[in-house]
Amino acid sequence: MLDFRLKVFATVAKRLSFTKASQELYISQPAVTKHIQELEQQLSTKLFTRNGTSIDLTLSGKILLEKANQIFEIYRETEFEINKVNNKLKGNLKIGASTTIAQYILPEILVKFHSYYEDIHIDLTSQNTEKISDLLKKNKIDIGIIEGPFQSAQFDYIPFMLDEIVLVARVGHPLSSKTISVKDLTELDFVSREKGSGTQDFIDSELQKSKLLASKIHVIMNLDSTESIKNYLAQSDAMAFLSVSSITNELKYNKLNIIDIKHFEIKRQFQFIVLKGEQSELVRLFMKTCGIMKK
Repeated sequence: MLDFRLKVFATVAKRLSFTKASQELYISQPAVTKHIQELEQQLSTKLFTRNGTSIDLTLSGKILLEKANQIFEIYRETEFEINKVNNKLKGNLKIGASTTIAQYILPEILVKFHSYYEDIHIDLTSQNTEKISDLLKKNKIDIGIIEGPFQSAQFDYIPFMLDEIVLVARVGHPLSSKTISVKDLTELDFVSREKGSGTQDFIDSELQKSKLLASKIHVIMNLDSTESIKNYLAQSDAMAFLSVSSITNELKYNKLNIIDIKHFEIKRQFQFIVLKGEQSELVRLFMKTCGIMKK
């Protein structure tokens, strides 16, 4: 049902690159160019401006992208509605998710999933990455969603969504309106997550890439939840690295600030993990729902 040319256009618009779009769609670059040209001919307008090796959306292109996203959403909703009518799925799905994902990412997705598949019962377990991996090995959960770079030959790893980890402090902190360097981090007090946290392991590895060992960071306290860390930060001059997904309310209500670090950022890929082999229909359906919700 989906107009493939529209999908090609949206991919080029998202990547602002014909080459990257061809790689993502697994078609040749000339094929991408041909689809865009046909779409421009059909609409009698240019969709992209070309300046040397770079491209950008024209005003017509921006309008089409907005409408295309609305069309894709209608397609997705239609697919779900039809699937709901024709597939009365029932069963139990046991999900294990790292703390950040379970608390701040999954609730919206689970509400949507339940609205379409109300006969599927979900049990959600929230643990750190290490423990989620252990539960999956013991078949105590059907699927995991993790934050960390944990790797095991027993699992298949499927990308879920990108996340950014930022440096956070209370509103009114002396550094609130300043940009600091990576070296400045050694002069600050930090609150961090417990050992085994996928988030903390990833932060440590990214700091090491910038030639800053985790041992150089002055950690005054380890807390076992993001909520505990946020509440501590609000009443102290300590700082913490937290997922931007976990502080949307605090930013909205002006309780916490993001501190910029010059030439340094931490981005990571949340991943599904499943035991190698054929997955159940419920697991595949849940991953599909998550993918649709995060587009």
